[in-house]
Amino acid sequence: MPAWPEVRRTDAVMADGRSLAYYDRPGAPPRDDIDSRPRDEAAPESQLRRDPLTGEWAIIAGHRQARTFQPTAQETRTHGCPLCPSTPDHATEIPAADYQVVIFDNRFPSLTRTAAGMETADERPGIGRCQVVCFTDDHDAHLADLGDDRVLLIVQAWADTVARLREDSRLVSCLVFENRGAEIGVTMSHPHGQVYAYPFLPPRERLLLDAAARHHADTGRILALDVADAEARDGVRLLAATDHWTAHVPRAARWPFEMRITPRRAITSLDDLNADEAADFAALYPRLLRALDGVYDMRMPYVAAWHQAPLAGVAPGAQLFLEVFSTRRAPDRLKYPAGSESAAGVWINDIAPERSAAMLREALG
Repeated sequence: MPAWPEVRRTDAVMADGRSLAYYDRPGAPPRDDIDSRPRDEAAPESQLRRDPLTGEWAIIAGHRQARTFQPTAQETRTHGCPLCPSTPDHATEIPAADYQVVIFDNRFPSLTRTAAGMETADERPGIGRCQVVCFTDDHDAHLADLGDDRVLLIVQAWADTVARLREDSRLVSCLVFENRGAEIGVTMSHPHGQVYAYPFLPPRERLLLDAAARHHADTGRILALDVADAEARDGVRLLAATDHWTAHVPRAARWPFEMRITPRRAITSLDDLNADEAADFAALYPRLLRALDGVYDMRMPYVAAWHQAPLAGVAPGAQLFLEVFSTRRAPDRLKYPAGSESAAGVWINDIAPERSAAMLREALG
């Protein structure tokens, strides 16, 4: 089995005490730049509140109203993009003059490691972790356009971050995701994703893990693998099958364009991937994103999120997979979660999954 490509991680501390890590291939400059900005006050802490009718937790984080929101091109030219490298005239979140991949604690986090306060059955301090993942220092790039090695470096950074989050016993679940496009609600256009570590199991993760556990108890098999294998055999909604991954449109897709990308081996989390699987993914994933853009020949808004086992404990039948979906249902129309979706949780999809799969396959070429 090939070895992982070498990666150099350089840990740093920002002016206000937040953590930052550079991920580089050998030969990159040393990352010893100092954050020269004045020390800001720490962000106000958030609070977790449980709805007694559903048992679900909500994060109350009023300070996030002040976060940067879709700066105009003129504002970016004048004040600089916070996620671009620093220059002699403007210090940003990244002190270095260039970088490959960077992960740092969010300046406006929904959850923090230092949150404190009263704890009751329905109320807790907002303990957790919110990190920003910058994929490249090129402000105008997109993940779909990055080379295989850069995508592989991003995967290595994701895996390392998940492994490090396991060291905090207060954290239960980790979501690694990317939001792209103003239509999704992205507040900055620089290519980036995020990592959220929660002190509870989110509702959708609980549904996925419960279904996986039932299937494993009944059959001894992995539900997500069985579904991906069945889609590969059927072929109607299949997008791609490589040595290590299967990509398909879900049979009961909720969104106009939706993909699941599943390893062909039983793997519970990102830090379980081997070098072959990661390299195969790095070659496949940008192709799938470019196909998504090719459906209507425009940059599609999307959310991409990794589902994986909890950070600690046993999760029978859990399987790593990536979910990607777009809200665009036509060149000039978006899908909005309205009454049925938002109030009842019952999704109505305007494009049959078989049709969207055919459109994506055509764009894949």
